[in-house]
Amino acid sequence: MADLVGTPSDETPEILDTGRADITTLFVSMSGRHPEGRDAEYMEWHGLDHEPEQHRLPSLRASKRLVSTPACRAARAAGEGHYDGIDHLMTYFFAETSGLAAFDELSLALTNAGRNPYRRGLALDVSIPHMPLVEMGAYHIDGMAAAARTKVGSDVLPWWPAQGVYVLLEQGTGPASALVAVDGVAGAWWGTGIPSVTADPGDTRFAHADNSGLQITYAFLDGDPADTGERLRPILEERWSSLAVTPLLAAPFHTVVRYDWDRYLP
Repeated sequence: MADLVGTPSDETPEILDTGRADITTLFVSMSGRHPEGRDAEYMEWHGLDHEPEQHRLPSLRASKRLVSTPACRAARAAGEGHYDGIDHLMTYFFAETSGLAAFDELSLALTNAGRNPYRRGLALDVSIPHMPLVEMGAYHIDGMAAAARTKVGSDVLPWWPAQGVYVLLEQGTGPASALVAVDGVAGAWWGTGIPSVTADPGDTRFAHADNSGLQITYAFLDGDPADTGERLRPILEERWSSLAVTPLLAAPFHTVVRYDWDRYLP
C-alpha cells in the first residue's frame, strides 16, 4: 500500500465537522455456493441489475458483495454449524432500519417486472437453482475504528476500496477496535443483531432466524484476505479467551470484482 501522508480524519475535528456518514444499520444476507456451480452467473445478474437498483432507495448508503475462496476457507478461525456453509455475503448499508420496508417493496416491483429469474412473487422458485440462503438479518452499528495509516475516517470505510472483509459473527458482544492493529486491517465496524425489524415477530422477510445476542464485525482489509486472516488468528484467540464472546464464524472474504465475476470462485 502507498505511504499516505497527513493527519488521519478521525484525529482532525475540522474534517469531521464538515459531515459524518449516517449509516446505522446493516442488512446482511449469507449464502452458500450455487448447487450447480453457477455462482458467477448469479453474481453477474445481481451485480448488473438487482444491486444497482437498490441505490434508488432514499435510506440506502452503500452495498458490498463478498465471496470466499479455498484459501480463504483454509484461513478461517471459526465456522460453527450451518455458518460453516457461508461462501457469499451481500450487505446493504442503511441510514435507518425503517428503510428496509422500501427495500422489500422494490424487490417485489423488480420481480413483478420480470427482472428476478429466481423468484415468483416474494417466494423463491424452487424449480430454479439459486444461491442457498444460510441466514439473513439486520444489525445495528455500535462501534467503528480505522487504522491511523488508512487516513480516511472510520465512518467512510464502506466506500473505501477494500480488497476484502474479515467477517466475525459471535455470540455475545465486545468492541473490535483491537483488530485494526493487525497488518492488512484498515478498519472495522461492529454491531448487534436486531431481532425483529418489523412489529410482527413472525415476519421473516428480513430475518428467518433470531439474531438477538449476536454481534457482527466487518474488518475492512487492504491486505490479501487469506494472508490477513492468518495474521488475525492470535488476536482472535486472545479476544475469545478474554471477552465474553463465542465465535460462530470468523472468516476472510474477497470483494467481488465487477465484470470478473468468477475471479474468486473455485
